[in-house]
Amino acid sequence: MQTFHQLFDDVSSTFTYLLIDAATREAVLIDPVDRQCERDLAVVKETGARLVWIAETHAHADHITSAGHLAALTGASTAAPSGCDIKPARKQLIDGDTLTFGSQQLRAMHTPGHTAGSMSYLWEESTAGGIARRIFTGDALLIDGCGRTDFQSGDAGTLFDSLTQKLFRLPDDTQVYPAHDYKGRTVSTIGAERATNSRVAGRSREEFIAMMRSLNLPRPKLIDIAVPANQQLGLVSGRDGATVPHGA
Repeated sequence: MQTFHQLFDDVSSTFTYLLIDAATREAVLIDPVDRQCERDLAVVKETGARLVWIAETHAHADHITSAGHLAALTGASTAAPSGCDIKPARKQLIDGDTLTFGSQQLRAMHTPGHTAGSMSYLWEESTAGGIARRIFTGDALLIDGCGRTDFQSGDAGTLFDSLTQKLFRLPDDTQVYPAHDYKGRTVSTIGAERATNSRVAGRSREEFIAMMRSLNLPRPKLIDIAVPANQQLGLVSGRDGATVPHGA
């Protein structure tokens, strides 16, 4: 039975990932999106999975998470990078921490630069054919690109270090699954990104910093709404004092 599902929100171009332990059906969900809550619940039910962890790679600026709402509905625990000020998350992750689901482990790798707290998550799944190695890179490493560094405590030099000194030191065949893609691509590899990523490959640290400073990208439309909401796992206080999904 399938142990890995890649889901997509076509409004924000956000990927959500469901990782399942084959034996126990315990599961982790990474970077859920509020408008896709019912879809994600349906996939969990269809696969016979039981969510034990819901993890965020960072406090996103372009959509609102459903992590808090899904945790309330499923009984799963929430996890988020300690440097992202997502205070309601049960587990505040630091580099090297692990999330256990069944016999599987998801390892947190602190990859700052897009934001100061950004985490990537490494899953080394034991299969009949060997080890399937996947890295969920959030907005740090994208397919043929990388996250911007001009807001939310971003820093281009720090991102360059995260890419070249951490992510690019993983084995070449490690599959790269980012938080977003805007061109219909779904997966890459560390070897391919190290060799051909158009923002990083062949550039010195200084050249990368200069290039990132010259991008002049527009401010994300939802940043003033999304970031505060995501720092509360997508929940707000209702009229009766209970927490409810943002926008409910």
